[in-house]
Amino acid sequence: MSATSSARAVLPPDIRAMKGVAPIVVLTAYTTPVARLVDPHCDVVLVGDSLGMVLHGLPSTLGVTMEMMILHGRAVVRGASKAMVVIDMPFGSYEESPQQAFRNASRLMAETGAVAVKLEGGVHMAETIAFLTARSVPVMAHIGLTPQSVNTLGGYKVVGRADEAEKVMEDARAAQAAGAFSVVLEKVPEGLAARISQQLDIPTIGIGAGVHCDGQVLVVDDMLGLFTEFRPKFVKRYAELGRTADEAIAAYAADVRARQFPAPEHAFADSLPKAGG
Repeated sequence: MSATSSARAVLPPDIRAMKGVAPIVVLTAYTTPVARLVDPHCDVVLVGDSLGMVLHGLPSTLGVTMEMMILHGRAVVRGASKAMVVIDMPFGSYEESPQQAFRNASRLMAETGAVAVKLEGGVHMAETIAFLTARSVPVMAHIGLTPQSVNTLGGYKVVGRADEAEKVMEDARAAQAAGAFSVVLEKVPEGLAARISQQLDIPTIGIGAGVHCDGQVLVVDDMLGLFTEFRPKFVKRYAELGRTADEAIAAYAADVRARQFPAPEHAFADSLPKAGG
């Protein structure tokens, strides 16, 4: 049974309990209207730092700030009543020390109402994950391709092939041992993702990691066809709303220029008709 059937909001123990029981459905959301749309269908709604690219036109997630995450996090929490809201910790908000991470994680949760935070890293962030979880901050880890490290990684490439496989496995084990309640595997080879999912006791959430993960996440703007700057291989388009919107806007512009909008039915009369007239 999906966690979304519960009358109360989903919590981290519910997500852990879904491992081996039912696939976990995750989508991003950045606004209240979209949160209301995805909430009935998802177990987790992620306020991803991908908002920097899909909403703010940034070239990567590196320019996303705490203030941006808080603004959008509040909006999403207003729209989500069942799914668990997880919020990304932006670049520079947690890497310096566990203490810095706790200050910013607690701020994100307190000021948005999000239930948990997500941060990138495995072995090298294990101390920080443990520090947070020991202080009542639920953590979703994120390993494999970590977009905040794109400059170090040399691009948005698959991580975990050949000699890199054991390192990704070690990152997964470290995240679990540190107390993460789940871990995102991004752009990890399908076979490796399957082995990690089998060996871990916590759920794996795949994005470009194949069907054998315990759940899946996509950026909602990607799967709806709203973000068209590029299309990752792992994205399935379930709609082409960007194309539909473009056609609608073009039709509106044409009507205005032809003075076909507003039509009489969209305008107001100068006075009300007289009674009995």
